[in-house]
Amino acid sequence: MKDHGHPVTSTVAPSAARRAPTGRPARGPALGPVPAELAGRVVTSGDRRYAQLRSTYTRRASPAAVLLPRRTAEVVAALAYARQQGRPIAVRSGGHGLAGTSSVDGGVVLDLSGLNRVEVLDRATRLVRVQAGARWAEVARSLAPHGLAISSGDHGNVGVGGLATGGGVGWLVRSYGLTIDHVRAVEVVLADGRVVRADATTEPELFWAVRGAGAGVGIVVAFEIEAAELRQVGVAQLAVQARPDGSTLRHWADVLRQAPRELSTAVTLTPYGHGTVMSLTAVVAAESLRRVRPLVAPLREIGKLLDDRIDLMPYPALVPTAHLHANLGQQPGLTTNGLLTGMDAGPARAVMRAAGRAVIQLRSVGGAVNDVAPEQTAYPHRHQDTLVVASVFPPQGAAVLDAAWRALAGRTDGAYVNFESRPGRAAFDRIYPGRTGKRVLRAWRRYDPAGLFRPRW
Repeated sequence: MKDHGHPVTSTVAPSAARRAPTGRPARGPALGPVPAELAGRVVTSGDRRYAQLRSTYTRRASPAAVLLPRRTAEVVAALAYARQQGRPIAVRSGGHGLAGTSSVDGGVVLDLSGLNRVEVLDRATRLVRVQAGARWAEVARSLAPHGLAISSGDHGNVGVGGLATGGGVGWLVRSYGLTIDHVRAVEVVLADGRVVRADATTEPELFWAVRGAGAGVGIVVAFEIEAAELRQVGVAQLAVQARPDGSTLRHWADVLRQAPRELSTAVTLTPYGHGTVMSLTAVVAAESLRRVRPLVAPLREIGKLLDDRIDLMPYPALVPTAHLHANLGQQPGLTTNGLLTGMDAGPARAVMRAAGRAVIQLRSVGGAVNDVAPEQTAYPHRHQDTLVVASVFPPQGAAVLDAAWRALAGRTDGAYVNFESRPGRAAFDRIYPGRTGKRVLRAWRRYDPAGLFRPRW
């Protein structure tokens, strides 16, 4: 399961797509004349490009039009045109988002894929500028010649905008933190068409909201991000037999709790005969196998080892350009998630029970993520150390997911917007609890008073 953006992430920069209640294309007035600055960049159902642009990775959709701006000024023009149509609006940077909100039946999609430039602004400070429509594979490829990398989800086809406004649990999460933790400034088109640059001193409340709750404030078109100095990483692929009592998971969590933060891991639990296999990817932010091997070695002892391999590879190999593909609604499903602090016997057994009903994945967090104060960004979950994600796929549906998650629901503490496919008030309260949620809603109302981009909470 990839770290998709919300934007509740479509990997979209902020999207407020609202679907017709039936799921069929919503009827609306005929589209108005296209302004000169958008000539050739408005795609409707009669256009051969429409089939490649209509849907997201997780949902098939039938928008009335897809707009393809290539510059910030064209985003402003596209937004004005979209508003004039009197139809729902969705904003898309990549379209991987699990909530499917980066397309909209009968509405207008602002597709930012033409805004995909990546440039190094200052090599000495590792400051880079990345436009929201770039994919993370393109970012990794562009930064590699400079010896730089940004920890940014785990799949190269995910768009920058959604992930970098929702969080960013990447392959280097324990050493680097979340992607949003290294955003230093953003360029945003607000609902009224104004273009605003926000950072820690200019429009600080907008800057706060963009980092974790960006889906409701406007269209983020570019980010200035501090990259990490990194060329190669150590990658270990392990398969371990997981005990049903949860002891294997507890041992995994113990290893991570004691490990240097260079080590980050992702786990998938899958059926294997009458048991469960724990497929584990460990990534070490180090450029020598002499450093990698001792950090990975304790993971080989957490249970019966079925397979293992360790390699040293360039960082772009983790999010390769081979991942780039069209999003045609090819991966429908439902997903929810929660965060854990510690992995004692109760949560570990609950995870194993859930694994019998749904696809369960776990990500180590903690480390650098927890260096940031909870109030510093709109992502407030700064004490937890494990992210648990549950997914079901057709023909299974919501009832199966809810049954699988029931044992875990009362044990989790918070949730992550990019792995929630069913927006709603209950999800909002887990993702943005307490004072954070109140502040998020104030920011959304301040910068988008009409609710043009507001997610369907």
